[in-house]
Amino acid sequence: KEVMDMDMDIKFKPSQPHWYERYVQPCVAELLGCTFFIFIGCLSVVEDAEGAGRLQPALAHGLALGLTIAVLGDI
Repeated sequence: KEVMDMDMDIKFKPSQPHWYERYVQPCVAELLGCTFFIFIGCLSVVEDAEGAGRLQPALAHGLALGLTIAVLGDI
């Protein structure tokens, strides 16, 4: 029982994230998210269907933003 008590007292120091996860990954995620958002937004305005009015670009921007947050939100 003494051995188990000693094991419980050991605290591991959290490791520092790798330089890639700290610097490169957020920049790539930002670039990819902005590119996707702008690309979908521009395409939704160019391909404006008759009668859709302002609804189509608004929905496209909203869905693109939601998808980008869902995919890249953890980074």
